[in-house]
Amino acid sequence: MSDHIAMLDSSTERTVSIVPQSAGRGCDCERATSPATGVGPYVYAIGRVEARFPTLAVEKEFAQATGREATAGQTDRQTFQTVLTKRENRYLARHVCWVLSIQGLDTYLLQPRDPADVDLLIDAIRPAPAPNDVDVVIGVRGPVAPPEMCNGLMVPVVTFDQIYSFERDALIKAIPKPKKMDAAQFGLAADELFARIMQMTDNAGATDEHRALNYLAMRYPSIYATAAEEYAKERALTSVDVRPATLSGARNLLDVVFSFTHRSTDVTEKFSVRCDVTEEFPFLVAKLSPYFDR
Repeated sequence: MSDHIAMLDSSTERTVSIVPQSAGRGCDCERATSPATGVGPYVYAIGRVEARFPTLAVEKEFAQATGREATAGQTDRQTFQTVLTKRENRYLARHVCWVLSIQGLDTYLLQPRDPADVDLLIDAIRPAPAPNDVDVVIGVRGPVAPPEMCNGLMVPVVTFDQIYSFERDALIKAIPKPKKMDAAQFGLAADELFARIMQMTDNAGATDEHRALNYLAMRYPSIYATAAEEYAKERALTSVDVRPATLSGARNLLDVVFSFTHRSTDVTEKFSVRCDVTEEFPFLVAKLSPYFDR
């Protein structure tokens, strides 16, 4: 839990927008594919993992397995996890459809690269789900699933290498709080920034732009500390821009620029952080620092 970060809520006076850059060489954000290996497009998506029965036969087989277990008093989700966690029932986990839903929309069908990672999918089906539960999926996007794969659901298949599952509230509490800052106020600031990143248009985690944003939301606490400090200075978060770094070279580097505008004077302060999204796992290249338009 300590190596992830997050948040939600909304209280500033301005609207945050994502502005993909088109001037100059343009952002190669739609590619999300490694030019070196040709593998991809990569996915770094944040949503909710759900299980579905692909056929009536699988549903009936699951019902028979359920009948062999002691599930009195359990909810349907508790029963589902009870059945799948039994070793003798693991074959069912390989036949169930695993769907990643983003903002309430079925977005990807999930398949583990390593069959042993089916445990990550089972763990994502929480016995007592909460509205703020979050699942992060990192993998490679493949073709659209044929209709017979999951009862007519035709969305891209993602072969994943990692899934992180957590409660958003717990994640926010794990973010290091700046010194001399009220914990409750910092929590609101972090919560708001996380929510805005998640609610940005069409953030399915499949473009370089959105992969960079999702990576920062999950793995880089400094963006939350800076947002809280700027809110304390009466500055509102007015835009989050993602643009190609001028010195990318052979690597695919993106600058994520956060703009904060004073609510009274309209003076804007900008901060940027640089990420490398060349390959499946994004990483930090340059820490958050003041940004000046060139």
